[in-house]
Amino acid sequence: MTTARSIAEAVRRGERSAVAILEEHLARVAQTEPQVHAFSLLTEDLARAQAAQVDHMVASGEDPGPLAGVPVALKDLLCTRGIPTTCCSRILEGWRPPYDATVVRRLAEAGAVTVGKTNMDEFAMGSSTEHSAFGPTRNPRDLSRVPGGSSGGSAAAVAAGFVPMALGSDTGGSIRQPAALCGVVGAKPTYGLVSRYGLVAFASSLDQIGPFAANVADAALLLDVISGPDGADSTSLPGEPPSARAKLGQGVDGLRVGVIAELAGAEGVAPDVARRLNQAADALATAGAKVEEISVPAVRFGLSAYYLIAPAEASSNLARFDGVRYGLRERGNDMTETYMATRAAGFGPEVKRRIMLGTYALSAGYYEAYYGKAQKVRTLIIRDFEEAYRSCDVLLSPTSPTTAFALGAKTADPLTMYLSDVCTIPANLAGHPAVSVPFGTGDDGLPVGVQVLAPALGETVMFQVAAALEEAAPAVTTGGER
Repeated sequence: MTTARSIAEAVRRGERSAVAILEEHLARVAQTEPQVHAFSLLTEDLARAQAAQVDHMVASGEDPGPLAGVPVALKDLLCTRGIPTTCCSRILEGWRPPYDATVVRRLAEAGAVTVGKTNMDEFAMGSSTEHSAFGPTRNPRDLSRVPGGSSGGSAAAVAAGFVPMALGSDTGGSIRQPAALCGVVGAKPTYGLVSRYGLVAFASSLDQIGPFAANVADAALLLDVISGPDGADSTSLPGEPPSARAKLGQGVDGLRVGVIAELAGAEGVAPDVARRLNQAADALATAGAKVEEISVPAVRFGLSAYYLIAPAEASSNLARFDGVRYGLRERGNDMTETYMATRAAGFGPEVKRRIMLGTYALSAGYYEAYYGKAQKVRTLIIRDFEEAYRSCDVLLSPTSPTTAFALGAKTADPLTMYLSDVCTIPANLAGHPAVSVPFGTGDDGLPVGVQVLAPALGETVMFQVAAALEEAAPAVTTGGER
């Protein structure tokens, strides 16, 4: 398998052309993208210009950066100057941001080549990438299944080999859950480690941008490129960020690993997923880690707290989309009618559902009973994690309760869909990092992901354990395991 690191090294040494590498990937996209639909927009002209610039720098004796010539894809809620950014919603039709998101700029400075914007659940609200104004994305492992969500397009683009790495955003599992369902690596960093400047917000206290890649080392490399302080983001953490790559390959001998009892036995966790989690724990123990079951009691309430906090923040953040300054405008007889008609036509049903839920949770008379209580639960979750990390270096859980489900299987039942994030949401509420690593397949031959969680700024040890899991994972071919 060609890795992002090997591509960048070959380009930097002048052994391969960035333009030729790009064309190989674009040919793959042309062949399979009509079936997968990973992209909402291809940026071929931009990509060719960036690749030519990388080759020019190499020819001039300059170093284009650690991602020289590596094709990447961006979730369609990351602002790109002069290029449509839609959040896969009708309400942002025709909007072209006047600036780049900080992560987009950092990718360009590292020599990456942007192939396109990826499909997603509208405004990142969903777990299957079926709630998109552009239609659903399909899982490259089985085209009848969902790729997960909301960053399903980014996960599918990596799984299909369209790009070696991609960026997504994670508010309650939107990187890790699709990574698990598509059989790739996906990480949510510590809150504040990666700048949110230029990320169209869903829930500002939960959102984080993070990497997808086909392997742990590439995901760590991409995270190291995009992390670090940013004066444009007031929530950005100061100081030198931890290196995700610092301890890759050093093994797990002596590390303390806790399997979260409440998530291992969470509602809906399928027996084949639970089996893989146990095998992953056994593999770490065989490699020298001290593995034990541990309780983090408050995570049982994470799903309930999240579906009050996130919609409440969304109802505030999405109030700005009114058809006045940018995007879609449906005209009415007066300004009130224009607002109502624009938002009715521009937002899809899932976004409307969450705006209404959030507005209700924040309304007079209900604020303390719902939103206020959810924030108290969030504090309990943070405290319980702190207690767990006193005796453990990392924690382990399933990423998704099941393997990829069929397209259309859960769209009529939002509560069943929400349960897809039961294992991923707690890390967002705590602001801690977590990564999903492929670990074999389920009974249906589809990928299973195991989640490694770490304390705030614990990316170094988290990726150290993730690399050990990757090394111990059962080998998978297209037809299943061997």
